[in-house]
Amino acid sequence: MSESTGAYAAAGVDIEAADRAIDLMREWVDKARRPEMLGGLGGFAGLFDASALTRYRRPLLATSTDGVGTKVAIAQAMDVHHTIGFDLVGMVVDDLVVCGAEPLFMTDYIACGQVVPERIAAIVRGIAEACAEAGCALVGGETAEHPGLLDPEEYDVAGATTGVVEADDLLGPDRVRAGDVVLAMASSGLHSNGYSLVRHVLLQQAGWQLDRDVPELGRTLGEELLEPTRIYARPCLELAASGHAHAMSHVTGGGLAANLARVMPEGLTAVVDRSTWTPGPVFELVRSVGDLAQADLEATLNCGVGMVALVDAEGVDASVAALRGRGIEAWVAGRVEAAEGAETVRMVGQHLGWA
Repeated sequence: MSESTGAYAAAGVDIEAADRAIDLMREWVDKARRPEMLGGLGGFAGLFDASALTRYRRPLLATSTDGVGTKVAIAQAMDVHHTIGFDLVGMVVDDLVVCGAEPLFMTDYIACGQVVPERIAAIVRGIAEACAEAGCALVGGETAEHPGLLDPEEYDVAGATTGVVEADDLLGPDRVRAGDVVLAMASSGLHSNGYSLVRHVLLQQAGWQLDRDVPELGRTLGEELLEPTRIYARPCLELAASGHAHAMSHVTGGGLAANLARVMPEGLTAVVDRSTWTPGPVFELVRSVGDLAQADLEATLNCGVGMVALVDAEGVDASVAALRGRGIEAWVAGRVEAAEGAETVRMVGQHLGWA
């Protein structure tokens, strides 16, 4: 070991561990490639052959960046780290597809208190597997060791992705019309939002442990809380290509109503009927244990709907069938109507089984 490397290690930064982490993650990164990706790990920048964009008449680049929030605290407590990668990819690629953009490539950033090669490789494994599912390339990333700033077991992750959509095919509020159908797509669980509330209610207030077996969940609390975010990218791109979808909304922080409002034009209201679905058991668990008002729950959690599409009435049956064929439960949850005031989303009815 060189004198400079030894001094750096004494300060808490292990360069050899970082190199081993890179070796361990190579196998997974190779699984998240596209033909346009050039090179591999080790470069200063990820390269993507932009000549692929020449097939577009007027290509619009779309970009999204995000993290997974305090869900990482659950992964760290359980020492299970590969699912966090799915959460990270889901959060960024599904923000792109709502406008009809195909995710092309992604980069990630992992900050940790201490590089544990196996742990870093597990995180990157999840990112790479999720990128492969979404159809985008993992072209690069960075792992930074921050001793003294983060504890040895602590880490945080962030990612950014870039996609492309033909200008004429851009989805958004200007395409939404009265009579459009609100098509809801089921979430896989909590996804990656609202964990500060969930942890406060279940772990701090109620004092539950992550290894607690919860009969209504059919597994332990920790296993439920680590359920990965569903990735809707490819099914939603197929829906966009069908021509039936006018707009989509990725239901993340703020809940269904707040995110759906982001794609609603003035003069129209999306009326969403809660009685068309029953949220999964984890949502009722948080609501009942925390004695939360429905408004608080809906403003924080996705309540069982991870993505919404506004589609023309003629294409509803085909759209539902296509999504179900891709393994995504979908259903008609409401309709778009002429607005009587400034309200762009109105929630009506009550979830089945909820008082």
